[in-house]
Amino acid sequence: MTFRLHDIYRASGADLPFGDPRRAHGVAMEGYFWRFTLPDSDRCIIALIGVNRSAEATWSTLGLGSYPNGFLRTTAHPEGFADPDKLGATAGTAFQASIDRVQVDLGPDAKLDVRIVDREEWPHRPFGGSSIFQSVPALNQYWHPWLLGGRAEGTAIVGGAEWNLDGARVYGEKNWGKGGFPDSWWWGQAHGFAEPEACVAFAGGEVTAGPLKTEVTAVVVRLPDGRVLRLGNPGVSPVQASVSDERWSLRGRRGRTTVTLEGTAPLGSAHVLPVPLPAERRNIAGAIEHLGGRVAVEVRERGHVTWRGESRLAGLEHGGIERARAEVRRRGGTDEDSEAAPIAAN
Repeated sequence: MTFRLHDIYRASGADLPFGDPRRAHGVAMEGYFWRFTLPDSDRCIIALIGVNRSAEATWSTLGLGSYPNGFLRTTAHPEGFADPDKLGATAGTAFQASIDRVQVDLGPDAKLDVRIVDREEWPHRPFGGSSIFQSVPALNQYWHPWLLGGRAEGTAIVGGAEWNLDGARVYGEKNWGKGGFPDSWWWGQAHGFAEPEACVAFAGGEVTAGPLKTEVTAVVVRLPDGRVLRLGNPGVSPVQASVSDERWSLRGRRGRTTVTLEGTAPLGSAHVLPVPLPAERRNIAGAIEHLGGRVAVEVRERGHVTWRGESRLAGLEHGGIERARAEVRRRGGTDEDSEAAPIAAN
């Protein structure tokens, strides 16, 4: 009976303290995302799979993109599996991912095959990236940046060009929820600082549970000395966010520790990424995504600067279905064609 109750609880999207949020919950959408950053050559690659559940079956949203060549390939795939026992997601032979390997085959000009070694995972704490919200059942979205660093070994083919990814810094996260994505959200991640060990990630948006609605932003900073700061609990470590399609301004506080983050990227260089409508078995334009933005971060503890860094290889996203649809139409696309929705950078 105890195991049965726990299964029902996890099927709502929630995890008990000290649980493993990387395992599939069985909700409408289980999303997995990786960024591979090569600071020495000013390049990065993203790979994503969203395993979506409709009343009839599971299916997947897949994507592979790169900067600065502006390549992006996305598709809706008829298969999808998210592993309930460990981190893992597959979509036939098009996408196969585990804790230490990611393989993507979306055509002869869109391939990725990397192993991930020397992983710097989320510290073992009672909660993941969603903190106390992790244990609240039936939220529309949860977030967990499980991999804050690591080293890639492998290659990619993006737009017909072959890239050697050996030594790339690796970031990985998981997001999931009962209805796919919230009505609006913002997100960012960056390696590529002067200190290779440093990593920054944030995620925010409208969080709902039944009739209740609030706006929450979480910020995670892995300092060069290996310590991980997580801010974003209302009342305890609140984060204020001011976001547009070209600017991300965040300020968080926990006791005598403050984190400020300023991100910028020109709208004309953005992609429009698809987001799934799980029950309808289709993708729609939903997120304006910059693969090579700039972000400046400052951490102060007890009034003194602990760390200050800047990266020009940040991923920065502003999500909202209506906003992204408008951008697709501005570029001459159609918001009704799910596969035409992602538009490569100008």
